[in-house]
Formats: sequence, structure tokens, C-alpha cells
Amino acid sequence: MSSTRTATAAPHATATSGLRYVQSVDGCMDAVIGKYGLDTATLDGWLDRLEPHLSALRDDAASGRLPLLTVPRDTADLRLASTALDKLARGARTIVFFGTGGSGLGGQTLAQLAGWNIPGGATPDQKKRPRTRFYDNLDGATLAGALAELDFANTRFVVTSKSGGTAETLAQVIVTLSAVKAAGLEARIPELFLGITEPAAPGKANGLRALFESLRIPLLDHHTGIGGRFSCLTNVGLLPAMARGLDADKIRRGAADIVDALLTAKSARDFAPALGAATAIALDKSRGIRTVVMMPYADRLGRLSHWFVQLWAESLGKGGEGTSPIAAMGPLDQHSQLQLYMDGPREIYLTLIRTATGGQGPRIDAEMARMAGAAFMAGRAIGDVVDAQARAVPEALAKAGRPVRTFDIPALDERAIGQVLMHFMIETILAGRLLGIDPFDQPAVELAKTLTKERLAR
Repeated sequence: MSSTRTATAAPHATATSGLRYVQSVDGCMDAVIGKYGLDTATLDGWLDRLEPHLSALRDDAASGRLPLLTVPRDTADLRLASTALDKLARGARTIVFFGTGGSGLGGQTLAQLAGWNIPGGATPDQKKRPRTRFYDNLDGATLAGALAELDFANTRFVVTSKSGGTAETLAQVIVTLSAVKAAGLEARIPELFLGITEPAAPGKANGLRALFESLRIPLLDHHTGIGGRFSCLTNVGLLPAMARGLDADKIRRGAADIVDALLTAKSARDFAPALGAATAIALDKSRGIRTVVMMPYADRLGRLSHWFVQLWAESLGKGGEGTSPIAAMGPLDQHSQLQLYMDGPREIYLTLIRTATGGQGPRIDAEMARMAGAAFMAGRAIGDVVDAQARAVPEALAKAGRPVRTFDIPALDERAIGQVLMHFMIETILAGRLLGIDPFDQPAVELAKTLTKERLAR
């Protein structure tokens, strides 16, 4: 796929043929934001450093050493997941998903594309489906309230833990199983629950698998080569997507588009995730940028910000390296965070995601708008207001000398979200390679888990 510039594009605003988004880092360059921006030579230097890492990723894709790059072409696991979901959902009014961190955020991100957790966001077809709930944070009061109100006979539970030993998830499912038994439904447990965890392996304990097998609860295999925060394109993320009526094949085709772009890019400059990674690390190392903000202007991308926060923080925060990610939402956080970004310390870098909102939504009555002193909105659609804000904010940031990257997504659909998810995962991997760290482990998190278990055991 070739890289082409739009008529108004500056040197670092490129659109790749076949992709459903356009990334621009022009708002990070000194030509746009002045002395606080990157000069071309600095950014190009970091892009040059990425060339061997791009070559290594291409080899990983060809050899299958990095399953994240090959899973978009898989289909067998999707058929198994679809069959299991169809069986589980029979007679269900609600499907509850238990799973924390990467076992929850990817599924929430995709489910929200279909309107989950957005009042009035579901289509008529989605309203015919079982309601979807995610319980990803362990809170005793919340779980007690949920178990008190759920109609267990019409509720189904999907429980995800890659290792099978996640304490929070095991706690959730054990008390839920007890509640189901207390409701007199013990005989129905195998039809009310579904698990996703790694296959059995010699010498490797898996508590969730052992528990579910003892209760004859069906299990799907969690991909052993893809960790939780990278699992949104596996059955972990795609099962909730399918539960909301999304086309999992289209999501994966979108992800495959990015892998194809990787394989055909002539250089790092032609590959959008590489440009994103080089920009972030260049800002970190040469401009003291210590905070990165993900700020979409669309309710359907709200959870994407939180998914990105885990991806970036857990992958790159090691050995004194990394930058702190913040989840934001536009235009909401213009009224809560933007003051800091515009006028606070010069250590913040924003990624602003825009969708095609112009003309969308109800119209603002012209007479009442004038009476309210808001004639500038008279006759406009709600989407026009959002579009104006999403374009004014990066302009204001540029005038203040604050770095900002923009993502424009003309059509927010399954293929587009697949591309965006894969973009950010590869961008994060490349950023880790530039920092000289392993983006796939999380040693500090594992220590906290061990200490938690020891404290409870005492």
C-alpha cells in the first residue's frame, strides 16, 4: 500500500491507501507549534532507528513468532467462539462478563462500538439481544448488589482469565457459583457459564480450568501466545463483540489491513504505527513529554481510551522508562482537563480522535438558540457542534505550542476499529523496541499479585 498526501497535508500528515483512518502528527512539529515541537531531523532520526525493528516485525509475521500479527487471518477460533456463544445465549436476557484488565477492556471497547454503555446507543437489532454487563473491578458492595438483582435463570456468565489464577476473577466466579447454587440452579451451572483460559499444560496450575472442569462448564482456549492487553482480537475481545451483534470477521480484516501495510511499507515513514511510535518517543526524549492523553470525540470510543491506557502503561512502564497515559473524552473533558493541557506544564502530548459527526443528531432550534445568546448554533446539528470543537481544540493547542496528534475516522465501523486497535498495539510494540524494553511482560504487576496472595494466606 502506498502513502499519499492530501492536498492540504503537511509533511507528516499522510493517508495510506486502504486504511480507514488518517493520522497526522503535524501538530507535534516545530513548523506548526514552534520551539516546543519536533524538528524534522529529530523525528527522522527516530524513524531511522525503527527500520531494523520493522524488519524484525515482518520476520515475526512471516514466521508466526508473534501470533498477534497472524491471528487476524485465523478463522477456526471464531467459529468455536460463535458456536459457544450461540449455545450459551439460548434463553438468556443478560450476559455477564467477568475478567479484569486486558480480559475486560478489549471486549468493552468493541462492545461500545455497538452501543454498549451508551444510553440510546443500541440499534433495534441489538435491543433484541441479551443485555451485556461487564464486571472488571472487584468491589464487594458492587458484586453483592449485582448478585442480589440478577435473575440467574435468565443470566449467563462468561469468565476470562488467561492464567486461570487471577485472584479477582476467581473471587467473582466462586461467589457467583455459590449464589447460583443457593438459587436452586446447581444442575444448570454447565449451561449458565462459559470460561476462557489457557489449555491445560503439564506442571502448570490453572485454577479456573480445574474448577470449571469439575463442574462440567464448557471452556474456550485462551491463545497462549497473546497476553491479556493484546487479546482484543482473540476470542477474549471478539466474544463480547459478537454478543453485541458485531461482525468479528470484519474486525479481524481491519487488523489484517495494518499487517499488510507493515509488510508492504517501503520505510518507517510509510507506516502509520511507526510514525506514531517515533513521534511519542522523540517527544519524550527530546522535549520532556512525560504524559500522553488519548481523547476521542465519540461516545463509542470512550472505552478505547481506557484500553489504550492499560496497553501503553503496562507495556512501556519498566526500568524507569515510559510515559504516563491519561484517558480523556471530548468534548466533555474540555471542561475538566483541557485547562491543564493548554496551560499546565509542558510535558503533555495529546492524541485526538475525530469521527465524521457533521450533520448528525437533532437540530438546534434557531429561535431558542438566539434567545439563549447562542446564535452561532442556530439551526446546526449537534454533530456540527462536536465537529467544530474537535477541530478548534487542536488549533488552540497548536497556538499554545502544545503537541497534538489527530486521527480522523470517516466511517466508524468494524473494519475501522480493527485497524485502529492493531495500529495502537503495533505502535506500542515499536515504542518499546525504541526504548530497549520488552513490551510484553509486566514484572511489577506480577510482584503485586504474589504479595496479595501471601497477605491473604496469612
